[in-house]
Amino acid sequence: MITDIKTVIFISILIGTFFIVNIFEKKKVKFSTRTIYATIIGLILGVIIQIVAGLPEDPTKVTWLQEVSKWYSLFGSGFMDLLKMLVVPLVFTSILRVIINMGEGEDLGKLTFRSLGMLLATTALAATVGIVVGNVMKLGVGETTTVALSTEMREITPLVDTIRGLLPANPVASMADGNIVAIIIFAAFLGLAVKRQRKKYADVIKPFENLVEAFYKIIVSVAMTVIKFMPYAVVAMLANTITARGIASMISVFKFVAALYIAVAILFVIHLIIIALNGLNPITYAKNAVEPLLLAFTSRSSLGTLPVTIETLKEKQGVDESVASFTASLGANMGMNGCAGIYPALMAVTVANMAGVEMNASFYAMLFIVITISSLGIAGLPGTATMAVSVVLSGVGLGAHFPLAAGIIAIDPILDMGRTMINVNGASTTAIAVGKSLGKLDKDVFNGSENKSNSEKTA
Repeated sequence: MITDIKTVIFISILIGTFFIVNIFEKKKVKFSTRTIYATIIGLILGVIIQIVAGLPEDPTKVTWLQEVSKWYSLFGSGFMDLLKMLVVPLVFTSILRVIINMGEGEDLGKLTFRSLGMLLATTALAATVGIVVGNVMKLGVGETTTVALSTEMREITPLVDTIRGLLPANPVASMADGNIVAIIIFAAFLGLAVKRQRKKYADVIKPFENLVEAFYKIIVSVAMTVIKFMPYAVVAMLANTITARGIASMISVFKFVAALYIAVAILFVIHLIIIALNGLNPITYAKNAVEPLLLAFTSRSSLGTLPVTIETLKEKQGVDESVASFTASLGANMGMNGCAGIYPALMAVTVANMAGVEMNASFYAMLFIVITISSLGIAGLPGTATMAVSVVLSGVGLGAHFPLAAGIIAIDPILDMGRTMINVNGASTTAIAVGKSLGKLDKDVFNGSENKSNSEKTA
């Protein structure tokens, strides 16, 4: 993957940017600030690479661009692989520990139903925003397009089968597949069993409780070590996204890209209003949430961002560990505001307009219902956003027109950055709202009296 001198030059430049990031670290610049600097550096580097390549319409046909993208993915995707390495042990141990340590008066059912209810509510709001923005911007109106007939819908699994698939029929397989919902269920059963057996066999159960506590401390330490390298990875990930997809691909469907990011901005404001309604300062929330939001934006992985999301909720937002671990884990796998809310709504409006399908009150009512309910049903599956579009278009009778979406799906990574960020923000907002309703939110931590994150301590 090195056949051109330009490949060597831009690999060297990337390594040079790492030295710049390291200088910030040595000067004790705050972790969140370093991450913002890294985002700017990655953006500039990606644009420079595209300019040197002559702003090609199809970067995949430029050999050295593909080589640069491949090498950059070693640092960006490699970092995400390390984070994903932590997801299963961190979620499993966190949920198990949370339930074991729950007091007798605490209700797991309340936590579950309030978390699911809030995730559904925010997804319904996301769908509404998507529908309104799509219509105001007249997406798809008057557009003509030629698409390859080979463009196919993702295979849709019946909702009943999808829900069954979330159950831990084989816990080991669920861990291997990253089925977080199944892992949560399995951990919950184990935790409840420990609590029951503790009354009769306290001496026998105690070593297991100590093991869980020790392993949790160890895995959190590993997580903070990995997270420390986030600014370096952010440079590579953002530069790689622009390098691989190009600026031209974004311009070709600029109207849809603009609509999606406008909808994301509107929903972000709605999330801030929810924070304010819970008696908290939305500006403080936004400052506290910088790290997971930037990582989500550059990495395009809600699941990969999960360890950072949980740590930020606990250490900066003041959410109790039980709520942070449980609700954030659910939010990374279902009720995703961007991928399963805004995006399918915008796509449905666009495709309907392109196909000349009338959108009346019953169409919008069905669209709203399908998006809200399916946001839980499609959770945790590969290609969540494309799956969401497939399900929604089928649900409102637009399945035959799915090929019209090919041009938009082609630039999916550019769209996925904003979608993933709002996914994570929705999960964080849900965790804070649920934590506040259960009396499990420390305002002193939220407001900054103990606002030193573990990442900054280790940085």
